[in-house]
This record gives sequence, structure tokens and C-alpha cells, in this order.
Amino acid sequence: MDAINLTETIDTDFIKEVAKESGENPSLCYQCGNCTAGCPYTHFFDYPVSMVMRLLQTGQKETILTSKAIWLCATCETCTTRCPCNIDVAHIMDTLRIMARREGKVSEKDIRLFYDTFLSSMRQFGRIYEVGLLLSYNLKSGHLMADADLGPKVLSRGKIHFLPKKIKGAGEVAKIFERFEGKSDRHG
Repeated sequence: MDAINLTETIDTDFIKEVAKESGENPSLCYQCGNCTAGCPYTHFFDYPVSMVMRLLQTGQKETILTSKAIWLCATCETCTTRCPCNIDVAHIMDTLRIMARREGKVSEKDIRLFYDTFLSSMRQFGRIYEVGLLLSYNLKSGHLMADADLGPKVLSRGKIHFLPKKIKGAGEVAKIFERFEGKSDRHG
């Protein structure tokens, strides 16, 4: 890992922007490491959670928004639960992902594709249509046979359904997406 020259790369506006958008105060973090110690995905991250928080405190926008860590975070909220300062660290990670997308700095392309496919399923059906989600993702990602062996097992046990289920309020869910997109167009 390369050394970061904090005096040349600090972005104080980024610190303020993350605090405002997340509603959290990252300066409260005193680097106890509980978030990293409890994170089940730390060994996959390029920067452990506590380091992401420290990078945030020092305004390292480019480093954070291009990191793998924010995209590999599963938002399990272990970090939030373990934080003695009551910082919602998982929400900060969500905020960082949103900011990275907005700036076109998504480092994990397959994860972005999965998020987009997931949201498309929600918008179309008002809930997740698992089979459609997996087929669409596998086709778009080029991982055509990924997890194909699991399909018959989960279908036969009734865990997922071959056809999408109709739900009440699907139109209302679609309206939420339309309202969000309208706001994004005006602000973005």
C-alpha cells in the first residue's frame, strides 16, 4: 500500500459532504478498531473499515471513492453495532457508495451491475424476483452458469419461485423510483 501525503490530498469539503449526507459525525471515531475486528469481510477489503473511517477523517476522497472496501461491504451493520461512539458506520459506507456512483468511480463493476439489476427487479415487480434477477445478472455479467447448480435445489424446496409473484402496492414502489429519478435529474 502506498503512503498517502495527507497535507497534499485533504479535501475538507468531502468530509463535510459525507457528514451532511449520512447524518453522521465521522470525527467522533477514535480508531478503536472494533468495526474492523467484527467485520466478516475485512480480509477481502483493500482498506479495513477503521482505515476507511480514518481516510474519511483526513479527507481522502479519491482513495475512498475508488476503493474496493465500500463496494464489498455487505452492510451487515456489525461495525455499527460494535461502535462505542454510536456512529452508524454501515450508513457511512452506504453514503460513500452513493457518492462513488454519482461520480462514476465504481471500482467493482460486477457489484455495480448486481445493484442495478437488483433495483431494476424492485422497480418492475415491487419486490425481488430472484430467478429473473439471477438470470439477468448472469447474462449481463457474462457469468452464464454461475450458481446454476443451486437453481434446482432452491426451486424444488419452494425457496424461490420460477415466475414473479404479484404483490399489492407494486405501482407504489415504481412511483418511489420515479420520484427519486425526478429529484436526481433536478439535482444532478
